[in-house]
Amino acid sequence: MARDTSDNRPIASIADLAARLSDGCKPKARWRIGTEHEKIGFRKTTHVPVPYEGARGIRQLLEGMEGLLGWEPIRDRGAIIGLVDPTHGGAISLEPGGQFELSGAPLVHLHQTAAELHAHMAQVRELAEPLGFGFLGLGASPLWSLAETPVMPKSRYAIMANYMPKVGTRGLDMMFRTATVQVNLDFASEADMVRKMRASIALQPIATALFANSPYLDGRITGRQSERSEIWRDTDNARAGMVPFVFAPGYGFEAYVDWALDVPMYFVKRGDTYHDATHVTFRQFMAGALRADLPGVVPTIGDWDNHLGTLFPEVRLKRYLEMRGADSGSEAHILALPAFWVGLLYDEAALDAASDLIGDWSTADMQALRDAVPAQGLDAVIAGRPVREVAREAVAIAREGLRRRGYVNCCGNDETVYLTPLDIIVERGKTEAQVLVDKYGSDFETLFTACEMTPTGDLGCL
Repeated sequence: MARDTSDNRPIASIADLAARLSDGCKPKARWRIGTEHEKIGFRKTTHVPVPYEGARGIRQLLEGMEGLLGWEPIRDRGAIIGLVDPTHGGAISLEPGGQFELSGAPLVHLHQTAAELHAHMAQVRELAEPLGFGFLGLGASPLWSLAETPVMPKSRYAIMANYMPKVGTRGLDMMFRTATVQVNLDFASEADMVRKMRASIALQPIATALFANSPYLDGRITGRQSERSEIWRDTDNARAGMVPFVFAPGYGFEAYVDWALDVPMYFVKRGDTYHDATHVTFRQFMAGALRADLPGVVPTIGDWDNHLGTLFPEVRLKRYLEMRGADSGSEAHILALPAFWVGLLYDEAALDAASDLIGDWSTADMQALRDAVPAQGLDAVIAGRPVREVAREAVAIAREGLRRRGYVNCCGNDETVYLTPLDIIVERGKTEAQVLVDKYGSDFETLFTACEMTPTGDLGCL
């Protein structure tokens, strides 16, 4: 997220928390698409990571973006850590290891998403090129160690970095060395949320396979196709994973709240100060567990919003749904991710078909697939079917959903044009990760050149 919220309304009861989620319900005419992607900065001459400070650091890039865009700076103890568009709602932020993130504005159709992404990449390139660095379109930093990775000056990250080793073995890798692309989508009602969340949780490992693009870590081929996804398997399982309770009878806003209440918090923010709250759950916070540490502090809606943003299930529920299963990649692959999910979830017939596709899967089947996909990719199996076949069917369903939406750009193409990278992956039966290893092996010099993100023109007119 670009910045933490500061809604100071006190929470009167647990019912307020479910009501906050319910506030996200909106009619279909108001559904929007919000695409977020992270990219990994590197020095082009030496292939080392880019620090925050220095004459050619990330801080200078952020300051240049502030001047170019006129967006409002977000600061933490005086340091610029992001920018927010006060007019349209987009934002730029830094992940812990310097991953540079665009959180796109809420947009009506994918042609707008393509224009936004292309403009952003052109702006970043214009400013980063003179500074001597570029960005990798990969799901994990391939070469440098955790110790060699810079740390961004964001207060909440210090709390997280201290906490992560207590609850998993890969949390610091997740924070500092991974990059993702996700799309945020709306729902009409609680029932619509339930249908969309069930379909997208079940199909999230299919998306992980389709977008697998991180076969390297620590300067070696790991033997997995999505090291980013594997890292998430042992980051913090109390707040991450496939959340099987979503498939239980009666699931809805209250059930999600009940789960979230018992997940440990990261922090409570008051003013510009982040107070470590990792020793209590949100339920305990509401019962007064922090009164001695923070006299006079009462739980607020802003605290709840912040807590929801520190939960990491494969699909995250806030006042919208966040699809979280994909590695970052090239500009074309970044656009393919929202195309896949918008096609599946924003058309009623497509959502029906997606629900039928997963209809005989058990939660045990889904978990087994989630565990297998990081290494096996399209070769994994779900309920006796190869993922390759399921992925082909899911992409076909998404295509029909996008076609029925009927949004056509100036070149006469509808939104299905953005599924082209997935067509290629399904047809060849190999993920991007497998292609990278086949083409470049451990030749990182060539790999960095091939995977540097560059503006590619109007992908909607290809």
